[in-house]
Amino acid sequence: MPKDLKDEVSPALSPLPYIQSIAAYQPGKPVTELAREMGLPVDSIVKLASNENPLGMSPRAKEAAAAALAGGERYPDPFALVAALAARHEVTMEEIVLGNGSNDVLDLIARVFLDSGRSAVAAQYAFAVYPIATRSVGGESIIVPARDFGHDLAAMEAAIRPDTRVIWIANPNNPTGTFLAAEKLRAFLSRVPSRVAVVLDEAYNDYLEEKDRYDAVPWIREFPNLIVVRTFSKIYGMAGLRIGYGITSAPVAGLMNRVRQPFNCNNLALAAAIAALDDVDFLRQSFECNRKGMTDIVDGLERLGLEFIPSYGNFITFKAGRDQESMVAVHQRLLRQGVIVRPLAGYQMPEWLRATIGTADENARFLRALKTALE
Repeated sequence: MPKDLKDEVSPALSPLPYIQSIAAYQPGKPVTELAREMGLPVDSIVKLASNENPLGMSPRAKEAAAAALAGGERYPDPFALVAALAARHEVTMEEIVLGNGSNDVLDLIARVFLDSGRSAVAAQYAFAVYPIATRSVGGESIIVPARDFGHDLAAMEAAIRPDTRVIWIANPNNPTGTFLAAEKLRAFLSRVPSRVAVVLDEAYNDYLEEKDRYDAVPWIREFPNLIVVRTFSKIYGMAGLRIGYGITSAPVAGLMNRVRQPFNCNNLALAAAIAALDDVDFLRQSFECNRKGMTDIVDGLERLGLEFIPSYGNFITFKAGRDQESMVAVHQRLLRQGVIVRPLAGYQMPEWLRATIGTADENARFLRALKTALE
């Protein structure tokens, strides 16, 4: 892929300036790419870069996806999943919007509410897709300085302008793992003008401990400008099938469904998602694996004397060097040992790395490799 598309596209094509200004999203390094670069066997590599579920996909979801292959000649029918989600969240089917991953839902929101005359507010160190979605439709992205690596809601409220139409909030936040308590979010919603859509991205909320859990969906009755976004990519282990959803007031959902691509969710993903919803045992195992792994990695980082950000997700961000150069050196040493984590220079965190919580064996391998990389 060209590093600078401006130098590759003929001026005669007249590409939109705001598209040219977007920095492309950089995913975690693929296992196969590292295997080629380092001459390592694929099965020897541990990938802890993309916040995937180390236990894989729900067994029930696998069975359902396999069965759905038999109907591959048919266009997808989302009715059953929409009905299941509506029942689960005690909303109407008209208040559900399905997406090809939750990123698709974020794009739909941008397409409905933003354009070249409007702005969106997001926090520093928040998910990179928020400014990408905003700029892709010509909107202006207002980035508010973080507070303790998380959302400063007072500053975000103060940043709202007359042309602001969207506020992006990730809770827990990616990539820093910070968390906003329910009472703070609700109070914030009560102060935001009703003309502004507040997007509450809860991709990692299934990893919250019981004491921190809350349900934002009922707030939609009071705040029809609220859009709650969820995904099957994280604790459900379905990142490769690409399916997520939004819950919002029926009028807002109706607008989003007007611009949603027909059949944007494939048959396998739809079937797997329905089955995954009820796989309680798998969800419990995934949650417990994450809590135990988080404890082990935190203990390991403390033994190594590394600064880290306490995390409420399935990943942890830690300081790997004094500056970007030393972080890169540590990162490269990890890669040479077959361990993939995520550098955060693209998030303006040049000294930091983010590691997904893996299985017990993967976590131990990571900590051993990190100790070696720091020597």
